[in-house]
This record gives sequence, C-alpha cells and structure tokens, in this order.
Amino acid sequence: MHIEAIEYTVDDTKMIGHLAFDDQRAPSRPGVLVCHEGPGMSPHAKNVAERLAALGYVAFALDYHGNGTMLPREEMMPKLGALMGDPSRIRLLGRAGLDILLAHPHVDTTRIAAIGYCFGGTMALELGRDGAPIHAIVGFHSGLGSAQPGDAKNITGSVLVCIGADDPMIPADQRSAFEQSMREGGVDWRMNLYGGAQHSFTNPDASAAGMPGVEYHEPTDRRSWTAMIDLFDERFGTI
Repeated sequence: MHIEAIEYTVDDTKMIGHLAFDDQRAPSRPGVLVCHEGPGMSPHAKNVAERLAALGYVAFALDYHGNGTMLPREEMMPKLGALMGDPSRIRLLGRAGLDILLAHPHVDTTRIAAIGYCFGGTMALELGRDGAPIHAIVGFHSGLGSAQPGDAKNITGSVLVCIGADDPMIPADQRSAFEQSMREGGVDWRMNLYGGAQHSFTNPDASAAGMPGVEYHEPTDRRSWTAMIDLFDERFGTI
C-alpha cells in the first residue's frame, strides 16, 4: 500500500491531503475524492481513503481547512457557517483537491467519485452542482442544503446520500428540499434513510464528542458503506 501526504495550496494556504493506493493493482483504476468531516483531517478520513485503496481505488482525502489539521469546535463552527453561505468557496476548495486526484497517473478520469462526511458531504454535492467531472457522488450524514440549489441541473453523475433518520442537523424539511432540487435538476439520485442513526454515524470517535445528536452507529456505518460500494460497482464495473 502506498500512502503519502500531499501538499498543495489554495489561495496561499497550505493544504495537506492524504493519498492512498495499492501499487500492486492495475495501472488504471477509478479515483475517489474523500472530503473530511467538519473538524478537519481526522484519522477517520485517512482510514476511509486507505480502506478504498485496499479495494483497488486510488483515494485522495483532501484538506479544506489547511495544514492537515483539525479545528476546535469554537473555530470550526464559524468557519463552516461562513462556507455554507459561499458555495463558490466550497467549490474552489473541492476543485483543488479534485485536481490532485485527476492528475494522478493511475487514475482513470472516466471513473471518478467524490464522497464526503458531514460538511464534506456538502462539499462533494457542491462539486457536482459545479459541473465537475464526477460520475458518482456519495454523502454520509451530509448537509443537503445549498445556497444555489438550482445548480443541481449541472450534476452529471449519480448521487447517493445516506442520512440518519434521527439526525437533528438534517431535519425532514431539509431532506424534502433536497429531494425537490434533485427532481428539478433531473438528477439520477437516491437517498437512504437509516432508522436509529444520528449525525456522524460513520465515525467510531463521534460519541466521544459528547454532543447531543452526534453518535456512532455501527449497523448504519456498515450498511451505508455497502450502499456506496454498490453504486461504485454500478457506475465503474469491476476494478
């Protein structure tokens, strides 16, 4: 397994992403962009990239805060709040990471996915709304809102969002608005709703945060991962 920290810049800010691929696999294979949760480049995001690499993908976990670090909650929330109102900035940060993935010599640029967790899921969706060349988009406990929902018409890939039915951060009205935007945009989309799951259900460290509504849920973690792989198989075929 090849694992490497990749430095790149966005507006003079140093970003440190996490690249992973199996160097014993075929020379050309699908690429997956991984967008981390709101706090930053965590072991969770790196582990996701390495799990995907073990399955035969080239995976690149981008950095959208800078320096490959995690932010304390008091810094994270204002930063994410500002980004939510600025989809052009979200897309810029996502495109910078996507460019790293697309430039990798082992990546088949006709088979590209973007996945994201929490705000990272919002970023993956905004990349699609920006018309980025992505063939599968997956959001896990991802924010579904957008300041420019009409841009869903620019999505060319298939969309899967995996949402906890008991997630207080993604209420039913947000899900309904997302569904409407997907329909109006003519998107190939699906939403999996998981009973008993709250926010950050994929992250084993989530419960340690001690925040109401934020909790790891192993069955939903497992089931949503399987749903993602099913979509990849559908879009990319055998790797």
